[in-house]
Amino acid sequence: MDGLDREATVSAPGQPEAAGNGQVSPVPQVALAPAKAPAPNLPLRQLAINLNHWYVVAQGKELGTQPLAVTLWHQPIVLYRDRAGSVVAVEDRCPHRQVKLSEGTVEGDNIACAYHGWQFAPDGSCAHVPYLEPQQKLPTCALRYYLVKEQDGFIWLFPGEAALAEQVAPLGVPEWEHLNFIGSLTTIDVQAHYSFLIENLMDMYHGHLHGGAQVWANPVLAGLEADDTHVHAHYDAESYYRIDKIWSATQLIIPALRQLHPEPLDVYYYYPHWMSTLGDDFVIYCLLCPVSETHTRAYLLHFTSLGRFPQLRKTPLAIRRFFKRSFTNSASFVLRRLVREDVLMLEQEQQAYAAHPTYRGPELNRTLTAVQQLIRRQGAVGE
Repeated sequence: MDGLDREATVSAPGQPEAAGNGQVSPVPQVALAPAKAPAPNLPLRQLAINLNHWYVVAQGKELGTQPLAVTLWHQPIVLYRDRAGSVVAVEDRCPHRQVKLSEGTVEGDNIACAYHGWQFAPDGSCAHVPYLEPQQKLPTCALRYYLVKEQDGFIWLFPGEAALAEQVAPLGVPEWEHLNFIGSLTTIDVQAHYSFLIENLMDMYHGHLHGGAQVWANPVLAGLEADDTHVHAHYDAESYYRIDKIWSATQLIIPALRQLHPEPLDVYYYYPHWMSTLGDDFVIYCLLCPVSETHTRAYLLHFTSLGRFPQLRKTPLAIRRFFKRSFTNSASFVLRRLVREDVLMLEQEQQAYAAHPTYRGPELNRTLTAVQQLIRRQGAVGE
């Protein structure tokens, strides 16, 4: 069965099954490491990530027949596909001359260095040296290799202790292939610490920044819960969009068609990633790949639910697949605008922090206090 043929029920590690309307109700991930007390002496904006989690380093479609270079928290990594199409991840450094393996080629199941043609196997061991003499043995030098999973359209990498990888699951994005959801995607590349991005995503009071592109309005924090692995903030809010007509998508480009109506707005920080739901119509994810203390990459995904159209379930699957593919990324232009506006603010925050690292401004949103506490707990594990 085609992956897009999945219909009524979707489940993924770390998430429950889809409800009857196609909506996915979030739940916290399994805790990976024992909680440590916050490290108050470490500056929040310099905290490392907790490596013992799954991070998204690329979209599956970004990795073809050529090696792909990525960086996750100061670790240069090269991705490639073996003969079976499975993803392999090893450090992006040839131990012979210290050049990047991502400049090389894929040879069967191995990756070959562009400089001298040395090949390394998926487990990081040296597998072939073209000019090895008969009396010589293969060098014992080896690369670090990483656990990877290709799931829900993305490549997830576990940079921590391999023995702990099975104790936590990737967040999962079941809407990616679900026929009841139309997805749009854009990337975030911001010169700022990841904590600034997470705080921005959890702060529903910054809608003033986005003007007419904003989806929600008038949020009021009505509930807040937090533990060692997640923060959940519930806002009573209003939405400009209602997806209940076949022409509802035109609200994106014709503001006069938008009508405010009450909708619950829930935002979740499942360390290290983020997701949100707005009523039954929208699900949004931000999948993080922190590069360094001052550089963060992420994938922002927006899903529109078709749960209000029960007649679609009676439509032939071929038509439904065509419909989903045809409208994929239909909202990307809105996402790109939101990201541009947010990145401008986040980079100004990072620059201000660099200039005045001891300054702490007043914060009135209790959600962000909880987020900072969670980052400190997890960051203490990373340190």
